[in-house]
Amino acid sequence: MPDGSIRHFLQLADFTRDEIEHVFERSRVIKDRFKRYEFYQPLRDRTLAMVFEKASTRTRVSFEAGMYQMGGSVIHITTGDSQLGRAEPIEDTARVISRMVDLVMIRTYEQTKIERFAAYSRVPVINGLTNEYHPCQILADIFTFIEQRGAIAGRTVAWIGDANNMAYTWLQAAKLLGFTVHVSTPPAYALDPKLAPPGPHFKVFDNPRDAARGAHLVTTDVWTSMGYEAENEARRQAFTHWRVDAALMKFAAPDALFMHCLPAHRGEEVTEEVLEGPQSVVWDEAENRLHVQKALMEYLLLGRDVH
Repeated sequence: MPDGSIRHFLQLADFTRDEIEHVFERSRVIKDRFKRYEFYQPLRDRTLAMVFEKASTRTRVSFEAGMYQMGGSVIHITTGDSQLGRAEPIEDTARVISRMVDLVMIRTYEQTKIERFAAYSRVPVINGLTNEYHPCQILADIFTFIEQRGAIAGRTVAWIGDANNMAYTWLQAAKLLGFTVHVSTPPAYALDPKLAPPGPHFKVFDNPRDAARGAHLVTTDVWTSMGYEAENEARRQAFTHWRVDAALMKFAAPDALFMHCLPAHRGEEVTEEVLEGPQSVVWDEAENRLHVQKALMEYLLLGRDVH
């Protein structure tokens, strides 16, 4: 098995506050170069393997475009066109793939799968999404907030909706970066104490409007995440009062932002008015997946020896 010197990014808590702030600073530099069409390819001759067990649009495009822009190459793997879908042990897959590439991004179901892969990988592994965590998306979200409003430390984020991978990653971010998350979910869809141990970095509210009160950022996600489609109708009924609309946004701070990781179901978790309104930064947020993931890949492969 590989030694412990390999850095993985399987959840936000794998990084220190200093490392996350470094990634944000590099995201700013890399994005600025991108906007000025400045040639910057520090990952020439490096290869990224992208492994998908869950469908993807933004994750695939942002990682693939980002790696090519940084001078590297990409291999796209799905369970349908590889031995991953034919019961090969994930440990064997990890040992083989990691001998042929420099970096692996995995988008899968259980967090334990990506942890098992990383344990046998000779190269860094990035969590592109699991049932429990979505760290790359939260990096993009916080970077977007910093661009728009400055430091997030001391601020309040309102999470309205399902206690899903996004919610748990927001809680990790709050603990690391010194802000507070107000969480409001329907009673039957509350936070799992194993993934959200009590702490001063978050508060739980029964009423979503109370959660939004004074918040500097209001954010949500679809009511039914991938893998839970059989619960769709039950969730639609349970989440009716957890829709982010103009009335709820009025409880937030006057200059509050709205975010959504997309895809959004207009009229369900968010209204068209909010999603397309002046407080929404969802399109900047989506673009920033590209920039923060480029900075993340740069850090995992090159460390801080960059210019």
